[in-house]
Amino acid sequence: MTDIQARINQLRDELNYHLYRYHTLDDPVISDVEYDKLFHELRRIEEDQPELITPDSPTQRVGSEPLDSFEKVTHLLPMTSLGNAFDDTDVKNWLDRVIRRLPDWYDVNDLEFVVEPKIDGLAVAMVYENGTLVQAATRGNGRVGENVTANIRTINVIPLSIPAEKEAVAPPERIEIRGEVYMPLNAFNAFNQQQLQKGERVYANPRNSAAGSLRQLDSKITAQRPLSFFAYAIGYVEGAEIRTHGEALDYMQALGHPLNPDILRTKNFDEVLSFIHEWMEKRDQLDYDADGAVIKINDLTLQKYLGVVGNTPRWAIAYKFPAQEATTKLLDIEVNVGRTGQVTPYAVLEPVNIGGVTVRQATLHNFEDIAKKDIRENDTVVVKRAGDVIPQVVKPILDLRSDDSPAYDPPKHCPCEHQTPLVQFGDEVAWFCTNALCPAQLIRQIEYFVSRPALNIEGFGSKIGEQVATANLVRDIADIYFLTREQLLSLEGFAEKKADKILAAIEISKQKPFDRVITGLGIRYVGSVVAMFLTQAFSDIFAMQKVTQAELETIDGIGPRIAESIVEWFSQPTNQAVILKLQKAGVTLNQSTQTIKNESQALAGLTFVVTGTLPTLNRSEAKSLIEQHGGKITGSVSKKTDYLLAGEKAGSKLSKAQSLNVSVITEEALNALITKGS
Repeated sequence: MTDIQARINQLRDELNYHLYRYHTLDDPVISDVEYDKLFHELRRIEEDQPELITPDSPTQRVGSEPLDSFEKVTHLLPMTSLGNAFDDTDVKNWLDRVIRRLPDWYDVNDLEFVVEPKIDGLAVAMVYENGTLVQAATRGNGRVGENVTANIRTINVIPLSIPAEKEAVAPPERIEIRGEVYMPLNAFNAFNQQQLQKGERVYANPRNSAAGSLRQLDSKITAQRPLSFFAYAIGYVEGAEIRTHGEALDYMQALGHPLNPDILRTKNFDEVLSFIHEWMEKRDQLDYDADGAVIKINDLTLQKYLGVVGNTPRWAIAYKFPAQEATTKLLDIEVNVGRTGQVTPYAVLEPVNIGGVTVRQATLHNFEDIAKKDIRENDTVVVKRAGDVIPQVVKPILDLRSDDSPAYDPPKHCPCEHQTPLVQFGDEVAWFCTNALCPAQLIRQIEYFVSRPALNIEGFGSKIGEQVATANLVRDIADIYFLTREQLLSLEGFAEKKADKILAAIEISKQKPFDRVITGLGIRYVGSVVAMFLTQAFSDIFAMQKVTQAELETIDGIGPRIAESIVEWFSQPTNQAVILKLQKAGVTLNQSTQTIKNESQALAGLTFVVTGTLPTLNRSEAKSLIEQHGGKITGSVSKKTDYLLAGEKAGSKLSKAQSLNVSVITEEALNALITKGS
């Protein structure tokens, strides 16, 4: 056997194993990027040595064999697998290949493209006969799939008979609708939380969750899972004439099948690339996992002419987005102490590149989550990174764990010098250090107090916070206002100009509104919105200090847990001392110097939620502006929300607003509303 043949055999064995783990067991042990590297190495060797290609090569088939538990179904036409592109050059090379293969009768200027985000779900093919759903199957190996008809029937968005609106269009004699079953991200997170509370399996990602839900032998279980569906192609049709992929999309929608709302149809290839790059940046705003974008030639006659090579259509390609998951070694589990004393574990990782970013640390959420997932030091783990979100350890790869690996034993004491025993409050999962003198807490408290949502002391970042705390110049947040020029000059990196600039910024912060001060105190569960509720209800901080839990619970937006936390914070002698020092320093502690006043009732009766980074206003300023004109602010999007004021990197609140049909407006549109109503 030659070295090349041996390498081919090795690659095929590895790829077949990983296909089985991914498609059949829904439990992959390597990331998509690592799989793609193996696959493309095999494809390159086979392209160079075509005589070595065999029918059972992973490059010649789709997916893996179906589970024996399900009846086997032969697809009306094979379900092919898309080729991949990883940059603009790959896509342009694909287009060049398409153009070179165009028939003489086709004008290159007539080329039209359809592009949509590529959902990371489970592909299915559904057959309707005379308007009735008679069969649904998974992709399987591309030719034969698993019969999941009973489970598909439980997904509400999939019509059991077509058309969904009887007057819309006559049903064809027979049609196979292809699409992707997926679990929306918001639904996935809520579902996993329920699983965690019940002590049941927590899924690694929405794709695994959707696949596991659809492959339940008991359809009653599938019915309880929040699955959804997007149609993306017609595999086969009798009794209808369809000429383009765009017409196919419109036809499926007319029959009652949901389509991805983010679809581009264009003749301009530059617009194709712009669309893909736009979604590459905005992928975290979607309420589903998208691992790329699919580009298709629109003309179905041309699709048929271009044909398929192996199992890959020449008329389509998937532009893969940069990876958001990878596997690496978990070297150590360490803990971080937050400003409220909460002790949170995190993973120290062997550095790994995910989506162009080198990741060395990742969150582990809490000690209970570590136990549920059975994460251990020295495990090989799956790490996920999504945009600006902190990387997280998704799961360990148990097959790669050594037999003598000990379970993780969480700490019983705070890691600070005081070694205070950790405690839990009520039914909370989190553990806390209750020592008010804990130096680790102090650094985080200073960091939060000077941050933009609170007092916004310009130039006073986390590094300076750590310096002044370590040097014992600041023992609580109020001490910031008693720092001297000489003290700052004694710190490393400080010159006169820098010291004067910091002192000036501290002085300016004394005039910040009352609600910013309450936010900066760092009371558990009291962010900027609750701080606004409090400063509207009480004339000054001393009135707030005397309030009972029952009185607090009468305030709109404040429940028992928040009320209890507020009363507990104000009852602590150390916190009472902080308030007196802030008063002595001249910080705003009452409503008399509030900048907020009602200027109009232009927004009266309207409820707003603010999210993302706005062009000219920070969130606190935006909230103040809304309230100045009679509007109401809440912290989360619901059916009662009238407007979501959204800036850049709006995140999950934008997705939820879109799903609830809540109006999304820009800062400019907000100003127009105010002007119109004033």
